[in-house]
Amino acid sequence: MSGATAAGRGDVLLRMSDVHVRLSGSHILQGVDLAVRQGGVTALLGRNGAGKTTTVKAALGLVPSTGLVELTGADGRVHRLSGRRTHEVVRLGVGYAPEDREVFGGLTVAENLALAERRGSAHHHDRVFELFPELRTRGRQLAGTLSGGQQQMVAIARLLLNDNRLLLVDEPTKGLAPLLVAEVAEVLARAAEEVTILLVEQNLTVVRRLATDAVVVDQGRVAWSGSAPDLLADADRTRELLGVAPSGGHAA
Repeated sequence: MSGATAAGRGDVLLRMSDVHVRLSGSHILQGVDLAVRQGGVTALLGRNGAGKTTTVKAALGLVPSTGLVELTGADGRVHRLSGRRTHEVVRLGVGYAPEDREVFGGLTVAENLALAERRGSAHHHDRVFELFPELRTRGRQLAGTLSGGQQQMVAIARLLLNDNRLLLVDEPTKGLAPLLVAEVAEVLARAAEEVTILLVEQNLTVVRRLATDAVVVDQGRVAWSGSAPDLLADADRTRELLGVAPSGGHAA
């Protein structure tokens, strides 16, 4: 691994050490080591099939894994996430927006938001509607009738309702029109002012807009970690790691 590590530049919020995942006989993650520092956006990058989504799911306990996953709580205590069930990880302040959004299409926007409310957590409806004013006016509309961009707004809004320490956001701009990509990126930028985000993203324009740190996964291992602007400023390294020039729209 090369580049300055995220852990060396600020307090570590999430740490994964020697994390392995085996699924259906395949060794997907082969000793992932990464650190997400508190504040801002860390981009999790890599070619298709490199293990990015599996890394996020391992942190959440959505897939069986070995190794160590730790989260620093609001009180400064370090909580071991390894071996916990997903709902226990969520209660410690980890929110997840999956790649396919997973909104409840047969429920209204308001009902989708209500289902996301965690007991014992403050529910920040004013903040959500400030970021997504359209959701207030569409409260009675079935989520399944929304556009892809609007559904992504619902997915992110659900995370911001609660007092999360970390948001894991997987491919939020995938399949969206350029105008909606810019809109979602702006919303994430505003959200990142309040909560740390680990962002899986192929669109390097979005990464350049949002990310302070970057972690590149290749064949189930971390191949590079450090400053996102430094990575994208190095065309040769970006092409080597991601298969695309930093001026290109998407990683391979």
